[in-house]
Amino acid sequence: MLILAVDTSGRQCSLAVLRDEKLLASIGGISEKPYASRLFNDLGRVLGQACVQLPQIEVFAVGTGPGSFTGLRVGLTAVKGWAEVFGRRIAPVSGLEAVAMQATVPDGLIAAAIDARGGKLYGALFRKRGTSGGDLELVGEEIVLSNAEYFAWVAQQTGGRAPVFVTPTTEVVKTGLAASPLASARVEEASGDLAVFIGRHGLARAREGRLVDALGLEANYIRRSDAEVKWQGG
Repeated sequence: MLILAVDTSGRQCSLAVLRDEKLLASIGGISEKPYASRLFNDLGRVLGQACVQLPQIEVFAVGTGPGSFTGLRVGLTAVKGWAEVFGRRIAPVSGLEAVAMQATVPDGLIAAAIDARGGKLYGALFRKRGTSGGDLELVGEEIVLSNAEYFAWVAQQTGGRAPVFVTPTTEVVKTGLAASPLASARVEEASGDLAVFIGRHGLARAREGRLVDALGLEANYIRRSDAEVKWQGG
């Protein structure tokens, strides 16, 4: 199964082409170029490196967020268009899940965190069973909170037990952890180029039949007001 994975949720945009579990090519990294121009430039490069043409892609996997409104809109709009034109299905994947997949621990609680900038973190708590990245269960909901509120939220969700924190920005997380009740928790660095992991999780979704069409694809915007209501219990 040929999969094209796309993530445009933040400055570190990435694309990957996979044939089943095998990675054929990937492109990523931080750039200040506009999302739209970068996406289509990188698309040509990654397809060329993989020796694949766009009509050959069988499933599109895409990061649905959380992240930049503009970036997400560019990536999701492109994937919707390709899916419509070529009659393909789409695997929507949370960026936080793609981060959590990178944890090296075989099982236990994993706290995924992505820098939302402005002193805030996007976060989620997952329970991992087994060595496969697909064996992740979301505990509760994805949230966006201030750094201090995020660590307090994790402590509340885990009953004070320290999970393994996984994040592309370890220094941000380590700084916040130092002033929290979970200061002894382990922190693992994840790659911010999420397309490879989005593609692998997209493959699992495809095999399980958990795909959507272009109309069913939606961005995963996490609004702070919603998160605050849930955090404050009302």
